[in-house]
Amino acid sequence: MRLAAEGHDMAVGYRSDAEAAEGVAERVRALGRAAVAVAVDTADAAEVDRLFDIAAEYLGPVTGLVNNAGVSGPVGALADADPEGMRQALGVNVLGYLLCARRAIRDMAAGGAIVNVSSAAATLGSPGTYVHYAAAKAAVDAMTVGLSKEVAADGIRVNCVAPGTIWTDFHADPQRPAKIAALVPMGRAGQPEEIAGAVAWLLSDDASYATGTVMRIAGGM
Repeated sequence: MRLAAEGHDMAVGYRSDAEAAEGVAERVRALGRAAVAVAVDTADAAEVDRLFDIAAEYLGPVTGLVNNAGVSGPVGALADADPEGMRQALGVNVLGYLLCARRAIRDMAAGGAIVNVSSAAATLGSPGTYVHYAAAKAAVDAMTVGLSKEVAADGIRVNCVAPGTIWTDFHADPQRPAKIAALVPMGRAGQPEEIAGAVAWLLSDDASYATGTVMRIAGGM
């Protein structure tokens, strides 16, 4: 809701939970902003185009993109990982980000801002848990740096937030944030609002000279 509170209209992409996505859209509307929920597989170029077409129809020209679709894939040692699960995770976490960014920059004739959501796992590696996911997020960091240089002259900024462990429904083990708290220098997992604030800043004019930045928000990890 942070972005809606700061004046953004929003297209909310979702894979399967239409009720949750529409709930987010309703909360955005309650704050006086326009919103539309759109089912999308971000690893499919045609579906990404449909998402952006619907967003333009309902909301007007795109000015910002938050690339935050994510799949962890199989959890455990890489030697035991299911190849299809890894392929799906790489498809969403890497190809999906590239496809959404590709369409966004085509549509941002007047400039804009892209914020990719990476992970502290990109540099920590996540051994024994999901090395493939860490590798995908490292690709997001590299994409952020490269694309930021490619489109800077077009008035498009590309940045990234790299969260640590956050209290969300993403984890296969719902209590994982509590279990890792002792490993975090700040002694706790993060809250979603702490990530939303960073995303909002990177989208805002206050970050007008920031591009190619990977902002780590991981409690000191």
